[in-house]
This record gives sequence, structure tokens and C-alpha cells, in this order.
Amino acid sequence: MDIVVKGRKTEVPERFRKHVVDKLKLDKIQKIDAKAIRLDVEVSKEPNPRQADRSDRVEITLRSRGPVIRAEAAAADPYVALDLATEKLESRLRRQHEKRVSARKGNGHHRIPARDVAVTVPNAATIGEDGRLGPQRTAAEEQPVTTRVGPLEVQGEGPLVVREKTHAAAPMSLDQALYEMELVGHDFYLFVDSETKLPSVVYRRHGYDYGVIHLEPDPFVEEAPQGAGGALGG
Repeated sequence: MDIVVKGRKTEVPERFRKHVVDKLKLDKIQKIDAKAIRLDVEVSKEPNPRQADRSDRVEITLRSRGPVIRAEAAAADPYVALDLATEKLESRLRRQHEKRVSARKGNGHHRIPARDVAVTVPNAATIGEDGRLGPQRTAAEEQPVTTRVGPLEVQGEGPLVVREKTHAAAPMSLDQALYEMELVGHDFYLFVDSETKLPSVVYRRHGYDYGVIHLEPDPFVEEAPQGAGGALGG
């Protein structure tokens, strides 16, 4: 597997190139993903002095015969950014590996233990500690428990974490919102656009690209459609 190190609007010292080879353990990566072909490492520099703490960005792209896996990080030092990006890459590699293993187990290669049948198979009879069959669960017992989390009703055990916050903020321009997002280190930032007066969200795309979403009320819709907000619990 090859490692390709390149700079984007910046020079990459030979010392850093050698450090990349030492940091990215090829044998470890290939053990997790045997289909890995190449690692692309791109180093870039942010000239804006207001972003000195995130001036050096490192993006690692693992190309293989499977899905492409990418990780990036920014810090005040390229070596620190490389360490952070490497940790993210290894974490995503492990998740992808565990996903493949789970898929293989679920494809007819994994048997359900008898004690778990009542949980995983609808309307199955329960099995007691003595090994005898118990009564089947009724339809009422199958209904998920509904609980209330803040203003939302949640069925079942979740998982759903809801944290409600209200912030007072003056309308601002798109440039100011981008700057505020970089300051807090988030991938998105909610604000009120000073030009359109609309609630808006600016978010980070690939590399240095950004996107913005404006929310405009529809005067022809008087109430929310059924099922609105379902994405929170899905």
C-alpha cells in the first residue's frame, strides 16, 4: 500500500513526510482493512491569523476496493493535526470492520440463543430458568412504552438524547457566522441572517467549502405534517 503526501498551497517538509510514514502504521491498517490500496495525506495552511489555533489542517483519505474512508483534523501544529486525524481514521476503520463482521454474522451465520428468542422473535413463547416454555407475550405486552422527554414523546427505550437550549443572539452576516463557527470548533452554526432575517444554518462541507440553509415559513401550511420530527428518534 502506498502513502502519498501532498501540500495544498503550502510546502511539506521532508521531515514531516517521514513522520507521516512512521505515524500511519500500514501493517495495522491492512490488518483491519485487507482491501486498502492507498493512503492520501493532504496538508493545508489557513493564513487567517484569527484562526491560528486551527491553522494547520491534515486530511487523510484511505482508498480501497471498498468504501473510501476519510478523516481530517485542524490544530495549531501540523504534527498535532496529523495525530488527531490518525485517531479519527483508525476509529472509523474499526467501526467499518465491526460493521462488516456483524453483517456476516447476520447473514445466516449467527444463531440466536434460546434465552434470547423471546426478545428477538415477535410473539414467541418465553423460556423459564428451568427450561420450560412459558406463555406467549400478548399484543399489549408488545406495545413499546411511551415516555416524555422535554416536549417530545418517545416510544421504547430510545436511544434518544435530547438537550434543549435557547440562545439570545443578534442577527449577523454569513461571514460573521462562519467566523463564529470556526471559533467554537463545530461543523455547523445556527444564526439569524441579518440580510434575509431568516433562521439559518451554516455548515462545513468537504475541505474549505461551506453550505448554508435558510428556513422560510410556508404561508400555505398552517400546521406541521404528521410525523414531523421523526428524524430525531430515528
